[in-house]
Amino acid sequence: MNGPETSPLLDLLRGRPSTLELDRAALEVARLGYPALDPAHWIAELDRHAFAIADRAHDLSDGARFIQTANAYLFGELGLRGNQDDYYNADNSCLNRVLESKLGLPISLSVIYIEIARRLAKPVSGVGLPGHFVVRYDDGRFSTFIDPFHGGALVDAAGCCQLAQLETLDEDMLAPVDTRSIVLRMINNLRRAYFAGRDSEKALRLLDLLIAADPTGADEHKQRAVALMQLQRIAESLEAFERYLELSPGAPDRDRIQEQMRSLAFWMASRN
Repeated sequence: MNGPETSPLLDLLRGRPSTLELDRAALEVARLGYPALDPAHWIAELDRHAFAIADRAHDLSDGARFIQTANAYLFGELGLRGNQDDYYNADNSCLNRVLESKLGLPISLSVIYIEIARRLAKPVSGVGLPGHFVVRYDDGRFSTFIDPFHGGALVDAAGCCQLAQLETLDEDMLAPVDTRSIVLRMINNLRRAYFAGRDSEKALRLLDLLIAADPTGADEHKQRAVALMQLQRIAESLEAFERYLELSPGAPDRDRIQEQMRSLAFWMASRN
């Protein structure tokens, strides 16, 4: 990424005007885990898949036929599929690794679908259901929800309820979500995966990004303190806990955090 004040990804996360496309934004997030990642390589890979679908499509103007062709290629020939055996693996949220392994989460597979459709000028958008993510095709004549995690299965609103494991869904839950919302959801998935895997270095990079985007995010400062503590960067961890308490004076865990800070201060003093 560029410097903290000029990064297009930061502009996107801050809600500022941004020309950053979803594929590029997702790859910038993945670079936090894979610093040597070359976004141009994976952009070209998405281009290649879009060309392949165009070559196989008899009529791109027909929505149902486009979806049939795209699904046959993406989930048949290419072999994209949901990683049900290792769902919480951080690589499932890194677009480069998903394109490489062909395994991903609902949202990362949806990003691939959305970005290939964008290259073909097809109206596909992301839909952030609670606990699941799908895409929607809607050209004004033909409309359907598509579930990339389950092989591109076509579902209706009732099917979306089943995927979300809810009896009903509010209309706004079926509405398209913007690029910023998708990227934030991917970041939060990665954050959980890195903490679960005790990969504190990568978790810290994500948290630094989130705090640069919104320095007032109290929970991010607390989680940053935990990551720093796990890395035995105790002085910095204490500062991050202090910032958390400043931003959240009524925090329900204030007493526990203060006790943790006393323990850290004692441990640090004992090593001097």
